[in-house]
Amino acid sequence: MKLVRDTWLIFQYEVALQVRNPVNVAITLIQPITYLLLFTPFLKSVMHASSYSNAFQIYVPSLFAAMGVFSGMFAGFALLGAIRQGVVTRHRVTPISRVSLLLGRVLMYILLLGFQGVIVTAGAIALGLRVQPGNFLFALVLLSLMVTLSVSVGYDLALLVPNESTLGTLLNSVSQPISLLAGVLIPLSVAPLWVRRVADWNPFAWGTNGMRAIFQGHIGSDVVWQATLVMGLVALVTLVLSSRLFSREIA
Repeated sequence: MKLVRDTWLIFQYEVALQVRNPVNVAITLIQPITYLLLFTPFLKSVMHASSYSNAFQIYVPSLFAAMGVFSGMFAGFALLGAIRQGVVTRHRVTPISRVSLLLGRVLMYILLLGFQGVIVTAGAIALGLRVQPGNFLFALVLLSLMVTLSVSVGYDLALLVPNESTLGTLLNSVSQPISLLAGVLIPLSVAPLWVRRVADWNPFAWGTNGMRAIFQGHIGSDVVWQATLVMGLVALVTLVLSSRLFSREIA
């Protein structure tokens, strides 16, 4: 119970910071909305989609995956900022669980990326996307697993490389190939066979494929439960390892 209470306290603190800076939240929406408006026509042409609704069913899940990968991994910069400003140190001298300092922040990013997903989907619906409410909610669950995984990896890299300049280069070097092998721009179905085989080892590729199936109305297909299982297991393992590293580094 203490872990749950402490996690909730940190979560409330982090959410309050976001609420007090709505401009920052709005800025994070610029890139996904821009891609939604400008890239979907290209995708419709390349994939020979019969309508924009079909194109959005392919690309909105891709945007979810892109937000999960990039926003999650680059959360490491916010962690370094909190460490530099002494926020983590002030929390560390309180009775709050060390693991809760990590879990509360992860939950905040799940909420933030979930909010972005709602806004992006609402914009796509206004432009022609059709998705069942239940399917969309399940897609948010899969997005949450993606965010948990990417934030955990981002925090690990930030703790191991606590230099903003070096960290930026490292994160770009890691996130770019992961996103490409997840098919966030172009579906992997059009990629060469060897690329698809490499992508089989990328959990984000499973998540992206699962979300595409959800948006296309195939929530009961094998790829959906396989994606949920793969993302859930990898996210859990990564979160546990990150919690140990976080507890050790800030002790």
